[in-house]
Amino acid sequence: MALTGRAALLAALGSLPVGILEPGWTGILAVNGSLALACACDFALAAPVRRLGLSRSGDTSTRLGETADVTLTVTNPTSRPLRAHLRDAWPPSSWQPGTEVAGSRHRLDVPAGERRRVTTRLRPTRRGDRQADRVTIRSYGPLGLFSRQGTHKVPWTVRVLPPFTSRKHLPSRLARLRELDGRTSVLTRGEGTEFDSLREYVPGDDTRSIDWRATARQSTVAVRTWRPERDRHILLVLDTGRTSAGRVGDAPRLDAAMDAALLLAALASRAGDRVQLLAYDRRVRARVQGRAAGDVLPALVNALATLEPELVETDARGLTATALRTAPRRSLIVLLTTLDAAPVEQGLLPVLPQLTQRHTVLVASVADPHIASMAQARGNTEAVYEAAAGAQAQTERQRTAEQLRRHGVTVVDATPDDLAPALADAYLALKAAGRL
Repeated sequence: MALTGRAALLAALGSLPVGILEPGWTGILAVNGSLALACACDFALAAPVRRLGLSRSGDTSTRLGETADVTLTVTNPTSRPLRAHLRDAWPPSSWQPGTEVAGSRHRLDVPAGERRRVTTRLRPTRRGDRQADRVTIRSYGPLGLFSRQGTHKVPWTVRVLPPFTSRKHLPSRLARLRELDGRTSVLTRGEGTEFDSLREYVPGDDTRSIDWRATARQSTVAVRTWRPERDRHILLVLDTGRTSAGRVGDAPRLDAAMDAALLLAALASRAGDRVQLLAYDRRVRARVQGRAAGDVLPALVNALATLEPELVETDARGLTATALRTAPRRSLIVLLTTLDAAPVEQGLLPVLPQLTQRHTVLVASVADPHIASMAQARGNTEAVYEAAAGAQAQTERQRTAEQLRRHGVTVVDATPDDLAPALADAYLALKAAGRL
């Protein structure tokens, strides 16, 4: 319970005539006694907060950067009308900075025996689960002098999913995939590696594709047609160790790696390949496997929503052993990690032969565009030192990438905006070359 600003204003206004006309205890009691009686009546007529019924409905998930509407239904079972201010509390990251007060507070009028709905619109700024906190209701009497206040716990969770901004690149990569699969007419011709069907020979066909046994059984020359490999196994491995926590621009490296993994998963599942996910640093943080093509992308998005970088050094041996157990058959292992010299030379390189012996390995890393701009800086002494530092960092990354390539690893090193399409292109190149 609490006094309102209206009661304080009336007390202040009542003190003026008392001080001028009748100073003393008699005047004070006359004014404050009347005000106290009015407040007591107002309190008695205010709807009790504890007896209200509250329930939630609405969105349970949204993508980062988009909105989610959560509806709160307030039921007034009492015989008094409810005039109230309501605060629907959520974590600060549920709104854009500066909009929390306007987004969480509502004015509410519920007649006796009825119910009303209020909608809280969330616009989260971080991935993960956002859980509703307390709902605080301040109920006012008809005079607005005194209020009852209480809180209710009304649980609700909104899962904030990765934004998947790279999905804009999916149509162009699917068109390239259809070219490889032979479902569209293209100017350049190529072959896959899996037998598809037989057809009649036409001038210009490669004579090495002639099927002589089929030709002997019919009156025309038959040639084999091929298609890119299908039903291949792809394991996406996300390094969630300390290097993934480094920020490039406004987001951690892990977020850019997630976006690239989602685009590759969407493309590979459309190509008929089987996609699995493993997130690891010193233990398994997320795992998705055994999903059908239509379910793999929603499963990946849901698993990545709550994934955060861990400030620990990644155990490369544990990561390799877990990846080998997850992919017992020959697979394309896409490792999204760093190209910093120390973690690669001391952690990844010693165990890399275990992966390349049985699998095709592709390493993708997020490059910092600020380093490239540093390497081009000129004009004063400080800029020259920055250029030298940037050039040295670029040289070290190139040397590390070359070491990986000497072990038969395909390397993709690109900025956050370019990593997803570059990784998709590398996958298509491996598929076109029959290396999956």
